[in-house]
Amino acid sequence: MFGLFKKKTEREKLEAEYDALIKKSYELSHSNRAESDKLQAKAQDVLQQLESLED
Repeated sequence: MFGLFKKKTEREKLEAEYDALIKKSYELSHSNRAESDKLQAKAQDVLQQLESLED
């Protein structure tokens, strides 16, 4: 309840986006491999952004 109006940090946003992309990529890997590969590449870009935040 107290965290209701708390804004997400940039790191939390990127982690959520990464998780969503990986999940969607896995789901598509069974039916549409090309689209799955595109989502996997986007997820890798997000992961690189996360790693750059640590520096």
